[in-house]
Amino acid sequence: MAQTNVNIRMDDNLKQQFEHLCGELGMNMSTAFNIFAKAMVRKQGIPFEVALDPFYSESNMAHLRRGIKALNSGKGVEHDIIEVEDE
Repeated sequence: MAQTNVNIRMDDNLKQQFEHLCGELGMNMSTAFNIFAKAMVRKQGIPFEVALDPFYSESNMAHLRRGIKALNSGKGVEHDIIEVEDE
């Protein structure tokens, strides 16, 4: 099977962490990227969910800003955090 080179740009710190993790898993970065590419081809898409965190939706952020504004102006109600024990 013919082989080709692929160049990828990434943050240096991320590369170091990725390289270390690959080593811990007993492979190099090239093997990890090949596994990812094969999984994409097999699935015909990215083999994991890529989604925005709904916490940061504009409607939720607007709600949080309104709550902060109310608390800062003395009109809001501050609640204590209630810890729930695992059963």
